[in-house]
Amino acid sequence: MDNHLFTLINIAAMTVVMWLTPLQFIPFFIWLERKGSAIIQDRIGPNRAEILGFRLFGMIHNFADVIKLLMKENITPSHANKFYYLLAPFWSMTVSLLPLLVIPLAAPINLGEHTLHFQAANYGVGILYVLSITSMGVFGVILAGWASNNKFSLLGGLRSSAQMISYELSMGLAIVGLLMVYQGVKVDGIVETQGRLLSFAGHNLPLPNWGIFLQPLGFFIFLVASFAETNRNPFDLAEGESELVAGYHIEYSSVKFALFFMAEYSNMVVASFLISTLFLGGYQVPFFSTEALVQNPQVSLLLLCLLGIIGGGLFGYLVYQKGDQQKGLYTGMKRREPFILATLGFGIALLAIAVLILSFIVSFPPWAPAFLAAAVQMLCLLTKVLFFCWLFVWVRWTMPRFRYDQLMNLGWKLMLPLALLNLLVTGVVLLIQKQ
Repeated sequence: MDNHLFTLINIAAMTVVMWLTPLQFIPFFIWLERKGSAIIQDRIGPNRAEILGFRLFGMIHNFADVIKLLMKENITPSHANKFYYLLAPFWSMTVSLLPLLVIPLAAPINLGEHTLHFQAANYGVGILYVLSITSMGVFGVILAGWASNNKFSLLGGLRSSAQMISYELSMGLAIVGLLMVYQGVKVDGIVETQGRLLSFAGHNLPLPNWGIFLQPLGFFIFLVASFAETNRNPFDLAEGESELVAGYHIEYSSVKFALFFMAEYSNMVVASFLISTLFLGGYQVPFFSTEALVQNPQVSLLLLCLLGIIGGGLFGYLVYQKGDQQKGLYTGMKRREPFILATLGFGIALLAIAVLILSFIVSFPPWAPAFLAAAVQMLCLLTKVLFFCWLFVWVRWTMPRFRYDQLMNLGWKLMLPLALLNLLVTGVVLLIQKQ
């Protein structure tokens, strides 16, 4: 195959994958939000909706929500600016999907004359592209607030714009400190550099070369700014139900409201990917470089099989225990569902054991080590992303909302000076290391 054609197919395929990734995360994130808040508040959470007797621990409620939103009346206020009113939700959803195009999911794989990249776009400006796109997301909120011609909506849009100005600068400065350390703006280059061991004064330390260790203050600033960028508690002043009656999206219903709802979760998924990529090594497995994983496919397969054995076995055990405790409460499929799901979990564990045993008997084909390494790296990145997804839920249901003046004070009087101090300290340390 011609090299240019292969590259085009590779880019097209990865664009589709990166476009669909947040969309696949959204149902899981909604379920995690509901179940997570139930755990924090000592409630049961969603557990009633079912399809053919299967409830999947409340996941079926997501299907019910989709049907409900599609069936609701799609109202457009007569006093609204129709064009911008309709543009706002589509703008928010589209912008929320774009930053992932530059996030690498795994290291490239050499296939003879061709190189398979797990990254849709490898722009030379890298991080600058991400910052420019994410800063455009606020326009969806501002347009929704202004075009609705509603005072509460307008206040929500104005709050969001002031919040963006307050935290976008601190977020950018936090990334500048990271770029000073890694000497580049390309995302794949930053991730590749994080695959080494941390060194100081010519000595290697027993830590990976991650941004969280090189820029701990920058990581904290970027994390807080990410909460503000996604309009999540304690920074959801653009919605503020107690003050603005749901804020900027109060005049939206049906599919238009669903797009705002999906955009918020998509933004959180993107923020989780960005934090994991910039500060936690991205797809890099701690203490296992890409070369080490490719040269030792047994290690890659062992890690994958251990994940299947532990994950499948633990899932099966917990579900079986829950079903055994509740078997007297239900009849029919509700009683059998936990045991069916437990069998599925144990089956995954047994399959992983069988694959692990076969790996000692069957030799690996030439292409297998690189793909096994890529699978391990993708799972490593996914694990980091899921941790931050849970962190977004955890913080929302733990901390109260800031007042508007507290929000401004935090952004301008605390985070901005800390970001500038971080740049100063980073520059001094780099100068000392060069001498």
